[in-house]
Amino acid sequence: MSAPSSTSDHGQTPRDGRDVRWAAHRVARRRELVDATVRAIRTHGAGVGMEEIAAQAGTSKTVIYRHLGDRHGVYLAVCESVDARILAEIEQATASSGGFATTAEVNLPRILGAVIDSYLRLVERDPEVYRFVVRRPDVTLPDDLPASDPVTGLSGRIADNLTHLLAQLQPDDAHTQGRNRALAWALVGMVKESADRWLENPDGLTRTDLARHLAAFAHTGLAGHGELPTSDGSAPHPRRR
Repeated sequence: MSAPSSTSDHGQTPRDGRDVRWAAHRVARRRELVDATVRAIRTHGAGVGMEEIAAQAGTSKTVIYRHLGDRHGVYLAVCESVDARILAEIEQATASSGGFATTAEVNLPRILGAVIDSYLRLVERDPEVYRFVVRRPDVTLPDDLPASDPVTGLSGRIADNLTHLLAQLQPDDAHTQGRNRALAWALVGMVKESADRWLENPDGLTRTDLARHLAAFAHTGLAGHGELPTSDGSAPHPRRR
């Protein structure tokens, strides 16, 4: 009688049940520590220290370092959490405003307003967390920026969504793809810079006021999106109806 095989049918050693449970524990523990870090940022501000994070989590700095790494690792973990939340809210806002239509005409003002407002809601609801992410207090990032910059990465993912939206306004071909991406990045930059300033000096504007003004300004600029000439001077493509 042969001994039980230690490999699977595919020739790979199966994972021990304890390994699977321990991996799940590490994931859950990491999530708990990230949530505790966010709470500490809300309480102590964007300049929160590792001691304050550990105290909020009810553990030691050694445990924080083990699961999240140094302060740079903590920063990246918080950015990942905020990134997921912003993108989820933007997708929800887009869907509730009609979504990225493929046949019906896109309601651009409504979708722009919903996307911008979903971003500003985070700024209003979690100002210290937002400051922590965009200002990177006491965090030294690698030399390969912007490739490894999580803020740039988030901006890129939002810009990708907006590029897809703009592609619905007219045929997405070689004449328009580059322009759509450029316009999407311009929108992201406008909203981010406006949000940063509004956070420090609202000038009497509410979040809904700012979202409405930015959406109107963006839509005015994009109103002629389908009539812009192509780079080679040929006639513009007709807007999709």
